[in-house]
Amino acid sequence: MAQAWLYTFVSVTIVSLLSLVGIIAVGIKRSILDKLLLILVSFSAGALLGGAFFHLLPEAVHEVGYGLRIAAYLLSGIITFFVLEKFICWRHCHIPTSANHPHPVAFMNLVGDAFHNFIDGMIIAGSFIVSIPLGITTTLAVILHEVPQEIGDFGVLVYGGFSRLKALGMNLLVALTAFLGALVVLVLNYRIEHVGNFLLPFAAGGFIYIAGSDLIPELKKDIKLSNSIFQLISLLLGVGLMLLLVLWE
Repeated sequence: MAQAWLYTFVSVTIVSLLSLVGIIAVGIKRSILDKLLLILVSFSAGALLGGAFFHLLPEAVHEVGYGLRIAAYLLSGIITFFVLEKFICWRHCHIPTSANHPHPVAFMNLVGDAFHNFIDGMIIAGSFIVSIPLGITTTLAVILHEVPQEIGDFGVLVYGGFSRLKALGMNLLVALTAFLGALVVLVLNYRIEHVGNFLLPFAAGGFIYIAGSDLIPELKKDIKLSNSIFQLISLLLGVGLMLLLVLWE
């Protein structure tokens, strides 16, 4: 169990530090950044789907067998992430945006991101409780999703009126809620046996929702054939990476 705590907090630290990746986008031309993000988003979508179907769901079924509980936990993950997405919604504001009056969308983004990171921490901890290899795979899937998300979050905060330095600081502060989520699961595991049996299909549902509802629709906006081919290859590489990790385990 001590090993699960160590791996969890190292992994959550790495994921939290990704909140600073947005600064990289500052020095990249917008046209190049857009292309890189689309490829990264497609790779991330593939990794999330592969993580859900090749790692999390098979492990959950192996632990308790497939049945109504697994289906309910999977569905609860999808619904929870849908509700979280509703927190990050656009609000009309007619007061000019400035450093002294940030746009409400920036605050909405921070609230939604805090919940999202909290659940990421729970998912990572729950995976490490089951096994170290599963925890590493889950962390990798989370990392691949977090990179484009954090770049996007940084852009939203800057657009919302925050300075670049303050946007980075707020992103990092919000990312720390992942530690709280991880701690909750690790402590609960002492009191509630097999807490990971719920979190694995729940996480799979979240991964499926993010890939299917957020990431893949973004790829559909670009209909240029060459870009679509690159996106498909990138998506398949993401799936392939998760498959290779299964074989490695």
